[in-house]
Amino acid sequence: GMQHIHSSQIGSHGNLKSSNCVVDSRFICKITDFGLPTLRSNSNKGSPPPGVPKDAAFYKKRLWTAPELLRDPNPPAAGTVKGDVYSYGIILQEIQLRNGPFYLRDRELGPEEIIESVKSGSLLRPTIEAGECNIEIGQLMKRCWLEDPNERPDFTDMRQIMRRINKDGESGNILDNLLKRMEQYANNLEGLVEERTGDYLAEKKKAEALLYQLLPAPVASQLMGGQPVTAESFESVTIYFSDIVGFTSLSSESTPLQVVDLLNDLYSVFDAVSENYDVYKVETIGDAYMVVSGLPTPNGDLHAREIARLSLALLNAVLNFRIRHRPDKKLLLRIGIHSGPCVAGVVGLRMPRYCLFGDTVNTTSRMESNGKALRIHVSSSTNAILEKFGTFELKLRGDVEMKGKGKQRTYWLLGEIGGLSAQHSLVNWDDDVVDEH
Repeated sequence: GMQHIHSSQIGSHGNLKSSNCVVDSRFICKITDFGLPTLRSNSNKGSPPPGVPKDAAFYKKRLWTAPELLRDPNPPAAGTVKGDVYSYGIILQEIQLRNGPFYLRDRELGPEEIIESVKSGSLLRPTIEAGECNIEIGQLMKRCWLEDPNERPDFTDMRQIMRRINKDGESGNILDNLLKRMEQYANNLEGLVEERTGDYLAEKKKAEALLYQLLPAPVASQLMGGQPVTAESFESVTIYFSDIVGFTSLSSESTPLQVVDLLNDLYSVFDAVSENYDVYKVETIGDAYMVVSGLPTPNGDLHAREIARLSLALLNAVLNFRIRHRPDKKLLLRIGIHSGPCVAGVVGLRMPRYCLFGDTVNTTSRMESNGKALRIHVSSSTNAILEKFGTFELKLRGDVEMKGKGKQRTYWLLGEIGGLSAQHSLVNWDDDVVDEH
């Protein structure tokens, strides 16, 4: 086919590559995308149109292009005869080595690096190892890749060489040859399917890992299995609520991007601390942070201990936290915790969320909002469970009037014996005035 093009008025192909060689239903190879050079005049230029970036696809299309054409700022749209010979050598490499264009063993070079190297005259060429292909074909490939176009063979010579090689390798039985080629194709296809399957499984694991970060593992597994996720009641859990006192005024003195950076830095610290406890992060809304223990897997009375320890750890983490754009200002974290029954379930079809419902959630929110900065406000129900462990120090605050709840007896968590403490110099324990909201 290339010999015919070179001997015709067309003169040369100019865009010869493996994707332009097609095979019909009778296993006849046919060459496409030649002629009409004016339609391809822009695509053959050394650079894309102004404003269009040179991406990986741009360089990948040029892997079959001869060095002299890469160096030419205005290459002929129809290419050159010797440029076609170089392109044919790259196609031979793809066929013989069963690899992509410009295969380089033990070298990780992208299309752009390859093109720039070939263009510079470095003599970089595809790798051919001894025994990987027919010796004569390997020599023919190297002749096609010669830097000097005049030293490359023409298609008349190459056709004679290929005829001789094919004649030496033929058994004389067309069916045997066909079956051998089909077997080769099947083996190649198996390898390709295995590679693609590996890629799919890797991406599937990434997607699952992301889903497990958004939803509890048991719930995520049910959703992936196509099972409906029904709401579930839990007899006793402990919920943690916290927010930042004076966050509104701090936000008004900061740019939106600074607020985003602040919350991202803070919640990254909180998330890292939470991983050390048997808790589940429910959500963050602005400066509010909500965590629960005791669901989706019940843990007896341990939920109160886990949340109490988490609260002490987060309070101590905030004391050492530094605001990037306001290093002189301390964050004032206010924490409230409460224990009781609740219902949990997945809400929504698009961007589904695992939400908690019940009076326990509302009471915890009231515990937080009626607390004080840098203190841990504990309800009487949580206090009753913590007393069973005998390791936590709590101080009676007294009866506090809460909106919609009436008077509630509450406590301050001071610390754990042999563990972390909430008693530090920044807190005046005699001051019981409610903070700003």
